[in-house]
Amino acid sequence: MHATFGYLAVAATLLRAVHSQNLSATGLSTVTSRLAEGAQKSWELGTRAEALLELYVPNFSVFSSTGLPPPASVPSNTTTAIAPVFSIAHNVVSALKNTTGPQPLIAGDGAAGDPASIGVAVLLANWTGLGAADGLNYSAAAQDQLDYLLNVVPHTSDGAISHRVAQVQLWSDSVYMVPPFLAYYGVLTGNTTLITEAYNQISLYRKYLRDTSANNLWKHIVLGNDTSDTPNDSGHWSTGNGWAAAGMLRVIATMKNSPYSKSFSSQQSDLASWVKEIHTAMFANIDSTNIFTNYADQPINTTGMFYDTASTTLIASTVYQAALLVNDHSHLPNAEKCRQALYASGTSGSSSSSPSSSPSSSSLSSSSPSPASTTSPAASASATIAPLTDFVHFTSDGWLTPVVNPDSFGVQGQNSPEGEAFVLEFQAAYSQWVAGGSVGASAARRTAASATGWAWVVGCTVFGTLLAVA
Repeated sequence: MHATFGYLAVAATLLRAVHSQNLSATGLSTVTSRLAEGAQKSWELGTRAEALLELYVPNFSVFSSTGLPPPASVPSNTTTAIAPVFSIAHNVVSALKNTTGPQPLIAGDGAAGDPASIGVAVLLANWTGLGAADGLNYSAAAQDQLDYLLNVVPHTSDGAISHRVAQVQLWSDSVYMVPPFLAYYGVLTGNTTLITEAYNQISLYRKYLRDTSANNLWKHIVLGNDTSDTPNDSGHWSTGNGWAAAGMLRVIATMKNSPYSKSFSSQQSDLASWVKEIHTAMFANIDSTNIFTNYADQPINTTGMFYDTASTTLIASTVYQAALLVNDHSHLPNAEKCRQALYASGTSGSSSSSPSSSPSSSSLSSSSPSPASTTSPAASASATIAPLTDFVHFTSDGWLTPVVNPDSFGVQGQNSPEGEAFVLEFQAAYSQWVAGGSVGASAARRTAASATGWAWVVGCTVFGTLLAVA
């Protein structure tokens, strides 16, 4: 009897070691709720809208397997899930107060690029006829935003659109904000010149920001005067590299899933190679915790440095998207290690009421790799909210931790709305990859999950033996 209980304990331990630590549907709803509460700035609203589409309404996302343009009407079983996206578009456009002419969707925050991130939601609202219901002119608002970028915002001499209004300054963040809007606008209006411009902008930003002396990591901010409002930052900010890779993938998806895919095959190939270039550079710098430091090539013992799960989540999500979109599986082992670290079991030791300190390497490493879960994401963004428990890198109320301060990129933060959006984008990409058969997973499993497989086999064998003799 004692031996039996001993075997059961061993088997239970082994099986627990392969228990997936991915978020459940209720856990995702908790993160979704935190995102809704926290997203206030222009880029946060745009990123939130895209994350909601990718996870909860994939047929209306640029990553849709049904292709682009999206459906012209919203099915009745989708209205609840897409409502928060349309709410963002409605609130932004209604605040314009019927003014006309070139203008950003949100004015006054100093950023030229960030408001364009909301443009996809506005274009989608127009495409599906929301204006007929609420009386707002979404088409004009999108046109004004486009004209503002092309004709009012300052450019470099070779045509790169500034990320800032007051002066020409290029931020890696802008690759996620502006080119996807240009490409989506081009697909919906049949304007291939705009699709080409989306590619051109990324190419120009890469020209200025790629640092060949740092193994092709991207600098964060170049050009312009170094002021408190528009600082320079030649460092290799991890989130900035993630923004760039994610923006490129959104443009690839927009091209690939559109009727113009063949016409842009060479551009898609370039973009795919540039995404891989960033992945290779980033993962060359990650340490054994499998969590990136705030500046990828700065080790954790550098003064002021800290681990950042937000950038790690974003970068890992782009690896799964690259596997899906362009069949690039080379960094899946890295992404799987990041996933296991991000969803490691344990207690974060903090809630959103107090900032989390920089964890040690031991607290950041994954002690129990987990196999892929095939659980589908929640059907809507308004499911039951429940506390998160047993996650090292989530507070009990659902905030990813530790994270960089979204408003001060050199400082550790507390609650990051963009980090919450990255979690949803990660889950969307990962779930689609799993649903598609986890193509390219063999290398990842060999490097990251060999112990998991052994534990699973031994655990099942022990259970089978016990059942046979019971």
